[in-house]
Amino acid sequence: MAQITLGGNPVQTQGELPAVGTMAPDFSLTDTALQDRSLAEFKGQKVVLNIFPSIDTGVCSASARKFNADAAGQDGVVVLNISRDLPFAHKRFCAAEGIEDAIGLSELRNSNFSDNYKVRMLDGGMKDFFSRAVIIVNEEGKIIYTEQVPEIGQAPDYDAALAALN
Repeated sequence: MAQITLGGNPVQTQGELPAVGTMAPDFSLTDTALQDRSLAEFKGQKVVLNIFPSIDTGVCSASARKFNADAAGQDGVVVLNISRDLPFAHKRFCAAEGIEDAIGLSELRNSNFSDNYKVRMLDGGMKDFFSRAVIIVNEEGKIIYTEQVPEIGQAPDYDAALAALN
């Protein structure tokens, strides 16, 4: 299990993120139109998996805005904002923020995403929410970058993640 913190208090996740250099596990997540989407749909593009606890928190919404502005507009790059929020929350947020390029996805119908990526928190005040993490997958489906953010209230290292896209 990976150990992170929430307000300085230890929290365990399901495990470690998949390793750089391995093939990214496929998944089925639900988009804002209630359609199931898989990683396989994005083969041939670089994919930013922006994983967070809830779109309705400050750091999570800031990461969605940042990756939408700085990565989603690049040729051959798709940004997936992933949480356990309902698809309606993703849709509301994107409409309010004018986010059109990033895709909001929810673990609404099954847990294969968190089971494969090991991002669900197992204890603490945000038990069963996702931890904050960034994973970048290349055009062939191989993981080229990971960051498990050590403190839930901390933003990811945007510079390092964006550099991995180039």
